[in-house]
Amino acid sequence: MTNLISQINNDDIIEITDEVSTEYEMTRILKKHPKDTVVFSNVKDSDMKIISGICNTREKIAQSINCEVDEITERIIDATNNPTKIDTIKSYDEVYSNNISANLSKIPILKYYPEDKGKYITAGVVIAKDPETGVTNASIHRMLVNSDDELGIRIVPRQLYTYYKKAEELGQPLDIAIAIGLKPSTLLASTCSIPISENELEVANTFSNGELTLIECEDVDILAPECEILLEGQILPDKRATEGPFVDLTDTYDKVREEPIIKLSRMHYNDDAYYHAILPAGNEHKLLQGLPQEPRIYNSVKNTLPTVQNVVLTEGGCCWLHAVVSIKKQTEGDAKNVMMAALSAHPSLKHCVIVDEDIDIFDPVDVEYAIATRVKGDDDIIIIPKARGSSLDPVAQIDGTTTKIGVDATKSFHNIEDYKRVSKTLED
Repeated sequence: MTNLISQINNDDIIEITDEVSTEYEMTRILKKHPKDTVVFSNVKDSDMKIISGICNTREKIAQSINCEVDEITERIIDATNNPTKIDTIKSYDEVYSNNISANLSKIPILKYYPEDKGKYITAGVVIAKDPETGVTNASIHRMLVNSDDELGIRIVPRQLYTYYKKAEELGQPLDIAIAIGLKPSTLLASTCSIPISENELEVANTFSNGELTLIECEDVDILAPECEILLEGQILPDKRATEGPFVDLTDTYDKVREEPIIKLSRMHYNDDAYYHAILPAGNEHKLLQGLPQEPRIYNSVKNTLPTVQNVVLTEGGCCWLHAVVSIKKQTEGDAKNVMMAALSAHPSLKHCVIVDEDIDIFDPVDVEYAIATRVKGDDDIIIIPKARGSSLDPVAQIDGTTTKIGVDATKSFHNIEDYKRVSKTLED
C-alpha cells in the first residue's frame, strides 16, 4: 500500500515534533498554518501520526489532479463526464497488518473546540451501496464519536440519505465502510456532484489515470478505496441521537439535530498509518465542500452564455456564499442573465459578482478593482429579497430565506474605451 505521506510534496510539510493533545491544542496550531500541510508526529496518548492540510489550497488540489488552478473546473467536468471502471481489487488482509474489532480509542480523533459535542471524524468518506440498484456512493460526512464502536453521522438529503432511507423502509441496516486518509484526488472525487446512478470512485479513478485500488471489506459487502484507516459498520434503522454542536463552513456553530447512528464492527490499518484531520471552517474544509460546486455553476451559466470563462466560489465567502463569474461579454444584459443563472444553480449562493475576462477571479484585489471601477449601483446591482438561502448563513431567516445580491462588474459597451487598463497594455 502506498502511504499517504509519500504522495505529498515534502517541501510543503511542517512537522510538529513536540507532544500535542488532540483536544484544542492542534486546532490552535492548525489555525496558524492555514495553507500548510501539517504533520503531528508526537500525539499525546497515541502512537499514530496526524496529518492535516493536504487539500487546503487550490494549488495542492490542482497538482493532485494534474492541472493548473484555472483548469480545475474543466478537469472536474471532464472526470465526472468520463468515469473510469476500476479493475484493481485487493482483500483487506493483503493491504493491512492490523485487522481488528472496531475500537475508536486507537485512533487520535480530535476535539476541535470546547463547545463541540465531542470528538469528530472530519475527513471520513462513507462508502455505501443503493439497497435496490447496488450503485456505489462515496461521500464525506462529519461523524461524532459516541463510544469506541459507535458514531453519530450528519446526513443531508443527497445520495447517502436516499440509500439510508431505502434501507430503513425495508427495516434493514445500511452496510457502510468509512475511509480515512485518502489521497487528495480521491477525497475531491467524493465531494463531486454527479447523478445518483454514477459512482464517485470511478471519477476518482479517472483522476488517478485508472490506477485506483479498491479493497474488499471483511464484514460488509463493500469495496472501499485504498486509504490509511478503514472502518466497517452499519447505519442503524430507526435509531437517532443528538448530533452537534459542531463548527461548520461559516466558522459558526451548526444547529443541533437528531441524526442517524453508525455501529462499527471492524477496523483496518497499518502501524505507520496517518490519521487525516480536516480543521472545521479551515481552508481544507471550505475548498473540499465548495470547490466541486463550481462546475455546477459553470455548466448552468454556460447554457445561458456560452462564452463564460470560469467560476470561483471564494474563500472569503466560505467557498459557499460568494461567487465570481468571468465572462466574455457579448451584449449588454449578459451579466445580469449570468448572475441569475449562477444564483439558481447553487441555491446556497448569496452574493454573485460578474466580471470581464481581463479580471483575475482568483485575485480578490482584482475583483475589488472591477467592482470599484465598473459598477454603477443603481444600474448594476440586483437585490432579490426572500430567496431560498443556506442554512449555514447566520442572517438567514427561520424559514430559510435570505436576500441575494447580484453585481454586474463588467465594462459597459457605451463607453468601452474609458475602461482601458494602462498597466495591462504594458503586460501585453
